[in-house]
Amino acid sequence: MKEYKICIIGFGAVGKGVAKAISLKKDNIKEKYNANLKIVAAADSSSSAISSDGLDEELLLKTKEETGKLESYPNFGGNLNGMEILNEVDYDILIDVTPTNIETGEPALSLTLKAFEDGKDVITSNKGHLAIKFKELIATARENNVQFKYESTVGGAMPIINFVQETLNSCEVESIIGILNGTTNYILSRMTTEGSSYINTLNESQELGIAETDPTQDVEGIDAACKTVILANSILGVDAVYSDVDVTGISQITSEAISLAKKDGYLIKLIGEVSKEELKVSPRLVKQGSQYDLNGTLNMATVKTDLAGDVTVVGKGAGSLETASAILTDLINVIKMK
Repeated sequence: MKEYKICIIGFGAVGKGVAKAISLKKDNIKEKYNANLKIVAAADSSSSAISSDGLDEELLLKTKEETGKLESYPNFGGNLNGMEILNEVDYDILIDVTPTNIETGEPALSLTLKAFEDGKDVITSNKGHLAIKFKELIATARENNVQFKYESTVGGAMPIINFVQETLNSCEVESIIGILNGTTNYILSRMTTEGSSYINTLNESQELGIAETDPTQDVEGIDAACKTVILANSILGVDAVYSDVDVTGISQITSEAISLAKKDGYLIKLIGEVSKEELKVSPRLVKQGSQYDLNGTLNMATVKTDLAGDVTVVGKGAGSLETASAILTDLINVIKMK
């Protein structure tokens, strides 16, 4: 049986979801793929836990929940940072779930390049480095003969990148159009059903933990724009970066505008459009009852192909375990390629 030593850098909501998913599924993966998963290191922004014999996933989660820091993990807690861990720990696969930084791509960019240069496979949920350095990252992975997976960067649990590359690989994709951000979909859905103002709905979504304390990346369309760049590069082969996207967010949408649209049988949704001619994120009118008529944090994407016609996928675009499900899928795909 092959053993896979896993290093998780980033232990917020998604990182914890990855630990939980591994805890839930490791026995099934062992039986189905003859692979033994072992988390040998985990790190949050200020602390870490490291053990070559493997860390207990449930104890990691309990430690983080009760103390807020991984350094309190019994016997194996410490304060090494991400790069220090990569230099000192013997691991096979890096799972990078650090926060997205669209300006520099850090720390994910440096961590990923370091892992590649050391011959390690990488799975990420981080969009920042992909949105500004996609071509460089893919080229470096190939040069070092390692695998680089990033399904969870677009749509959370919604299958899109692997789905198109593997299931629709007989088709040429002409465009992808969809709702690529769960937070904005929740806000616009609530404004539509409740008639509430943007600011009140935003405050509500923050109280529920759907929107971040600083919601800028979501509500100004930055998150969705990153996803359009990743789709453009990975599926359409367009050499695009974040600055190539025409971006407008939802912060100027009023309840009056939503009410007027509703009277005419329309909804307002933040839509991302990906084609060889255009990369755009903006609020648009969509017909009630269409495939875009989704509530809550759901994401969707319609893939326009030459052979299969239009294929629409829908899934939860946010959530700890939901996003971790896509990361675990990538992990299984890495294992299958060994």
